[in-house]
Amino acid sequence: MSRLPHPARTLAGLLALAALLAAPARAEVPQFEITIRNHLFEPAELTIPANTKLRLVVRNLDPTPEEFESWELNREKVILGGQTAVIFVGPLPPGDYPFFGEFNPKTAQGRLLVR
Repeated sequence: MSRLPHPARTLAGLLALAALLAAPARAEVPQFEITIRNHLFEPAELTIPANTKLRLVVRNLDPTPEEFESWELNREKVILGGQTAVIFVGPLPPGDYPFFGEFNPKTAQGRLLVR
């Protein structure tokens, strides 16, 4: 097996890099936000697109921790007071997906409405 001369390897590398740069950029993952304030999710209902992977940003504005939990989404994440968490969701078929705050389940309730 012969090796390419140094200038040819450099040219081949540059052509490969140019092909990568010319490739279409991946579509951005849509982002949606929910806030926890006074042990409530705001908004309590959030409509998101069906069959789409997305980034759910959850900001806990309370001084105490809360756990975002959803059996239907198969997600649970503790978010410390004053902190933010990113939870990737989907792609999901149309439907309603409830979630709740494990530490305050009577007040911290919400739903993702997938349409």
